Amino acid sequence: MNPDSLHKLLNAVRDGRITPREAAERLRHMPFEDLGFAKLDHHRHLRCGFPEVIFCPGKTTDQVLAILGRMADHGTAILATRAGPDLYEAVRAAHPKAVYHAAARCIVLGKVKAPSKQAGFVAVVSAGTGDQPVAEEARITAEVMGCRIEPFYDVGVAGIHRLLAHAKALTRATVIIVVAGMEGALASVVGGLVDVPVIAVPTSVGYGASFSGIAPLLTMLNSCAAGVGVVNIDNGFGAGYLAALIVRSASRPKTHARLEAKPRARREAGEEPSP
Repeated sequence: MNPDSLHKLLNAVRDGRITPREAAERLRHMPFEDLGFAKLDHHRHLRCGFPEVIFCPGKTTDQVLAILGRMADHGTAILATRAGPDLYEAVRAAHPKAVYHAAARCIVLGKVKAPSKQAGFVAVVSAGTGDQPVAEEARITAEVMGCRIEPFYDVGVAGIHRLLAHAKALTRATVIIVVAGMEGALASVVGGLVDVPVIAVPTSVGYGASFSGIAPLLTMLNSCAAGVGVVNIDNGFGAGYLAALIVRSASRPKTHARLEAKPRARREAGEEPSP
């Protein structure tokens, strides 16, 4: 359940269109629903602003379908990560409107909220073509969470002029996700060009001495550029989610200011006592 559906439910009770008992039945599975093999956190959208996400590896096809079906019944936008083509075909058979993003290995089902024109955008920067699956996972995650995205792919430090050609555009971003394997130097370079948070994502792309992502992870953790934070190896989802939260938080003070302006105006007009 999301805030909009909760408001509709409460308004329906207020207007007499459904009874309190009926409303209680709809809320019966909050905050979670026990499926035996999984406990679905239907309350997460209200707490955190986005529904629970399905991590597909380790789950059977039947388990993914059961989880997805129950979430769909609650009217939330659903994101399933690390899903292969065979799993998608099974999902599409049950939910024809499901969309598969092959490069990102993500399944999206349900209406995705359009990005706010007032909010900033997330820049997704990747070093090489081999890093693109992780970058795409980050992009799809942030898009499903309502962010506007601008991708800058294949701009690694081996040809630094490719990155510098986009330097001006990067300075307009609210937050930047940098995805890189090999030695992972791209995050430090980007961090030295901008005054916004940089989320670094090390990938497992690279030759033997990169140790399946350990080398870029350590490089990013030891970045000499301030403002660079690091998520786990290949964790495009975590980077996209965090970037969306930063964009949401960046636009929040304006909302709070509007809410505060109303009681302040009433106090100045003498309609309500000062605190």
